[in-house]
Amino acid sequence: MLKSAQTAARNAVNGLLSTRGAVAVRQTAKEDIIRFLEKLRPVESGYGLTRLGGEGDGGYLIPNDLHEISACFSPGVSETSSFERDCAERGMALYLADYSVDHVGPELEGYPYQFTKRFIGPDPSPEFISFSQWIQSSNAPEGDWMLQMDIEGGEYPVLIEASLEDLKRFRIICVEFHQLTALWNEAFFAFVKLAFDRLLVNHVCVHVHPNNAGSLKKHNGIELPDLLEMTFLRRDRLPTTASWASLPHPLDAPNLPLQKDIAIRTLWS
Repeated sequence: MLKSAQTAARNAVNGLLSTRGAVAVRQTAKEDIIRFLEKLRPVESGYGLTRLGGEGDGGYLIPNDLHEISACFSPGVSETSSFERDCAERGMALYLADYSVDHVGPELEGYPYQFTKRFIGPDPSPEFISFSQWIQSSNAPEGDWMLQMDIEGGEYPVLIEASLEDLKRFRIICVEFHQLTALWNEAFFAFVKLAFDRLLVNHVCVHVHPNNAGSLKKHNGIELPDLLEMTFLRRDRLPTTASWASLPHPLDAPNLPLQKDIAIRTLWS
């Protein structure tokens, strides 16, 4: 569900994806796509995976490495808050942000949380707050944190803007990435790669799951999903050697229960 005021991020993405007059869009080289995907191939975390949130949309598989995670930051508030509820039940302080809503889902009734009525991103307009300003103003407890982000395309400028120091505070990062079938657009690919390059400095992918609200499209022999849920673990938490993770995971479940789930097999299998 697109949230109306993620305009800055969406306009930036749409500008990258649009043609200008009669100028043809340059296509990303297949070898660049393959190298990019190889860096994102999930590895075994060494902790196993557990599900936080429900089996439908809003649930994520994360490493069962939750001991002493003190806070969960969750930009992008939806009708369901089952992920955040499960974090609260594990003793995490909750920090939520979204300008498009006035309150959070009913699952958090009775749980303490801090809600910021702002979008997260580098846009200078008053309805936005930068990622660094948000976490600095939260006064979150010491220790490692977790980030769960689903902000409809705004994840790319947020990750590009975020300092490596801020990102390293998060032991686990779960993100739903959008419009990945457009990676064949060379300008969009460069934009997305910037975001992932920053994320991969201190984190490694440990799980991927396509959201079946989107589709899986094959081009030039490579399958890409529109929407992809990805979980990352900070590198210092990983075992010295890690094998490739098997996909799909037994705990994976379709975001839309009445539709068949999507399994990626071409490169990540």
